[in-house]
Amino acid sequence: MSGGPFSDRTLHFVGIGGVGMSGLAVVAAQLGARVTGSDQVESSNTERVRARGIEPTLGYDAANLPPSAEIVVSSAISESNPELAAARAAGATVLHRGELLGEVSRLKRSIAVSGTHGKTTTCAMIVHVLAACGRDPAYLVGGELRRTRTNADWGTGDWIVVEADESDRSFLHVARDVAVITNVELDHHATYRSLSDLEEAFTEFAAPADARITGPGVDLPGSLSYGIDSGGLRANRLELRPLGSRFVVEGVTVDLNVPGRHNALNALAALAACRVAGVELADAAPALAGFAGTGRRFEERGVTARGARVFDDYAHHPTEVRATLEAARTLGAPRLVACFQPHLYSRTRELARDFGRALALADLAVVVDIYPARERSEDFPGVSGLLVAQATADSAGGRPVWWLPSMAAAADRLQGLLAEGDVLLTLGAGDVDSLAASLTREHP
Repeated sequence: MSGGPFSDRTLHFVGIGGVGMSGLAVVAAQLGARVTGSDQVESSNTERVRARGIEPTLGYDAANLPPSAEIVVSSAISESNPELAAARAAGATVLHRGELLGEVSRLKRSIAVSGTHGKTTTCAMIVHVLAACGRDPAYLVGGELRRTRTNADWGTGDWIVVEADESDRSFLHVARDVAVITNVELDHHATYRSLSDLEEAFTEFAAPADARITGPGVDLPGSLSYGIDSGGLRANRLELRPLGSRFVVEGVTVDLNVPGRHNALNALAALAACRVAGVELADAAPALAGFAGTGRRFEERGVTARGARVFDDYAHHPTEVRATLEAARTLGAPRLVACFQPHLYSRTRELARDFGRALALADLAVVVDIYPARERSEDFPGVSGLLVAQATADSAGGRPVWWLPSMAAAADRLQGLLAEGDVLLTLGAGDVDSLAASLTREHP
């Protein structure tokens, strides 16, 4: 954006390949900033920023820092990172991703979506409806919208839709004229001491909003609640169908083309937020019928050599795993196979039993080892994916559970097992989607 509000700024994104960082980098460039960035490896996100004219550098090195740049980092970047360390030593301005996101969100009227589950899909639904109804919103979402093939854009309309991440409390930086809270469950154990600590943070998040929209079980005074057969905005006569659902809201029929009860709840949140933004149900409902989902949310990846259908999902909390498996059951497959990659040692240590109970819904559960992200195995002795595999076997009622620590071993075993009629779900917030890609590479 020539002469835009960021036109006098140079921003360097350390870890530009992160989904949130890449989207923020793209929008910052649209707002006029000179944007550079670096990351360790190529990814679909580095490809996306490159397509927008930002050339990321691979590998971290202090020499990557442009003169007079503000340095943008996420919580995934450690203080020992050479670029961050050099910036600190030079006295450069260092911004957390959430702080810059807060600046961006204050440039328009903001719909901020938070909650333990459903943030990305709810955000994407709101963006889809507003765009389809001519509102051209700006947005920063934690996943790629299948319709636009991007996760961020600076629209010309009055509203910005922001995914507000509670994992590191950075959601408290985001402007929120409208605050959406889908649900509240303890997930990020390194950040929050207890559920009450998390609830206090969400209360603080909601406090400044002119409108508060809350899902089942979220009790905030003065909020518009929503639910299935309950709540202020109700989905009545819910019918779950293969890869979709139908329900009625205030006499308006909603046909949804993403599966599961959880997505019906996400749709209710989106419809409520769009109503606050000036789009009534009569217009929003038919627009929502065209919503095709987001990347890594029950995303169909293709078929294997022998004809099994493969879906990939970002589910990384027991509630999400259970909801995704329940949605997959609507497909009517004779055999449902789940391959799960735990994410973070801390989450695995705290929730292994719950993961086991959720994965036991599959006819066959495969567990690979933990994707560590920002954590180190030496800080969590005795914690591995085996804990989840053992817990799943305890709950599976004799159904098979495979512990295959390496992705290569899982790919080899599954390729030989999966047959026509089977459905495979790859589940997790790490790189388990690479397994879905390898099993279907020649069979899109």
